[in-house]
Amino acid sequence: MLKHILRAKFQTDSSTISHEKRQKTDKKASLLTNIGIGVSLATAATAPLSATAANEIMPSTATYKFTVDNKYDGTATRKLTKSGSNWNYKVNAKASGVARANQSSIFKINGNTVSPSSASTSYKFLGVGRTHNLSFNPTAKKVTSTYRGKTNTFSAPNGAFDDLSLEVQIREDLLNGRFSGTYYMAKKDKVEKTQFKKVGTYNITVPAGTYQTVRIDRIHDDSDRASSFWLAPSLDYLPIKITQLNDGKKMEMQLTGVQ
Repeated sequence: MLKHILRAKFQTDSSTISHEKRQKTDKKASLLTNIGIGVSLATAATAPLSATAANEIMPSTATYKFTVDNKYDGTATRKLTKSGSNWNYKVNAKASGVARANQSSIFKINGNTVSPSSASTSYKFLGVGRTHNLSFNPTAKKVTSTYRGKTNTFSAPNGAFDDLSLEVQIREDLLNGRFSGTYYMAKKDKVEKTQFKKVGTYNITVPAGTYQTVRIDRIHDDSDRASSFWLAPSLDYLPIKITQLNDGKKMEMQLTGVQ
């Protein structure tokens, strides 16, 4: 959900594109990856029903439309499924035929605590792309990150989440009245403390309908970045609308349907 959000550094070989073009590609791919994530909370594919007695999420599929910097239009699908004790959360996004982003996360939910085991993020812009993989060892409290052929292992004494499992954990916390706003997210090169705050309640209209929502903002250290999420309690805190600002580039996503 409620990840990450989330800057992906889109890097390409200098023999493929110039340094200037690579910088522009980095920013556009970063926005698309945020869409795939949604992000730092990002958009969880959550249940369109009221909370169950156990206040747990249910398998579901949600669809969204988005715009990037008023130049690119796209769609995203977020699907949450369960097999045995394992949950699998997948996000697929594409924009104007020039960019794609795919994410997946596998985790367990014990009580209302989300415990990720692995995650993957891949993105492509104008034919050039990257993949980032994460592996979690909750017993040893460590996270292993693999990106561009380099593998690093980091200590995670407070636990850690990938973008999608973080979204689910925040939803679980909201459903059970224990939202703290402080979480730890696994990045390419570190485990980072990530904070969110509740802003207020608002009535929001999107293609899927009109909903009363709770707005949650991610707290960024960079003043050039901003992330806001409008979540509907009546839909188990399903994200209804997301806006993100990253280095002057704006992305807005709205819910179009949920099953």
